[in-house]
Amino acid sequence: MEQKQTINFGAGPAKLPQSVLLQAQKELLDYNGTGISVLEMSHRSSDFNKILNKTEILLRELLNIPENYKVMFLQGGGSGQFSAVPLNLIGLKEDGCADYLVTGTWSAKAAKEAEKYGKVNIVHPKLDCYTKIPDSSTWTLNPSASYVYYCCNETVHGVEYNFIPETNGVVLVSDMSSNFLSRPVDVTKFGLIFAGAQKNVGCAGVTVVIVREDLIGHTLKECPIVLDYKVQAEMNSLYNTPPCFSIYIMGLVLEWIKNNGGSAAMETLNKQKSSMIYDIIDASNGFYVCPVDEGCRSRMNVPFRVGKKEGDEALEKKFLEGASKRGMISLKGHR
Repeated sequence: MEQKQTINFGAGPAKLPQSVLLQAQKELLDYNGTGISVLEMSHRSSDFNKILNKTEILLRELLNIPENYKVMFLQGGGSGQFSAVPLNLIGLKEDGCADYLVTGTWSAKAAKEAEKYGKVNIVHPKLDCYTKIPDSSTWTLNPSASYVYYCCNETVHGVEYNFIPETNGVVLVSDMSSNFLSRPVDVTKFGLIFAGAQKNVGCAGVTVVIVREDLIGHTLKECPIVLDYKVQAEMNSLYNTPPCFSIYIMGLVLEWIKNNGGSAAMETLNKQKSSMIYDIIDASNGFYVCPVDEGCRSRMNVPFRVGKKEGDEALEKKFLEGASKRGMISLKGHR
């Protein structure tokens, strides 16, 4: 039976490489001669320990992660880290405050959550709409802040930073969920990076946290133990049962990225793919409209309206119906 050709535009969970799915299918009932599936494998077993270690080694290699950074594979998604970051880091300095750049839905949610645990300073004038990144000359950074937080790529609004914010020595934290490993990144510029795997490097269920060792151990007493970086780092992500199968899939995707040229090759590929779509939008004489400022258009998520700037609902419905007939799914977006 011929497989139906579907083009999946889902932002996350998102498309996985065909070879990864075939490998997972091949190993589903009998992983590596063990006679069992990874789905039923004990997280305390030597076989799973090999999967976990291999995944971490691949990640360290692909991102050139220094030895003084811990890598953890946790649960709770990016939203869980909206709580975990302030619970672990806002106590780094006695003022108990943090600076947030709010350029879209996800950084706004993160800032709101952080307000439960300390003082939050939005470093720039409030944006009327999320279509740009405020010029850094308008930022008011607090030198007493425990950290500066930003979302590197705003999935919903299609806004992406093409630079690393300057924090004047304050710890920099980044949510990289939707552009993780889509381009090379200098990990040493960050105190902490986190990313939900389902958007770029795997399936739903596992969240990667990369944190500099000296930032561990300043947890607020209110912090749930499963979100405590010190506990999870000391237990090699095994304090509680980790998302074993999701970590396994992530390992396969990381291997695929490595075999296909690493993060530099992914950057080239992502530029090519996004440029094809932006070129059509820009050449459509206003029929397709992307509201995002050209300087911060995302290579990962391309929001657009059909018919006019505000969108024509009838035309957009027709567009989605036509796309569906051609095997194109998950184009409706986050509305």
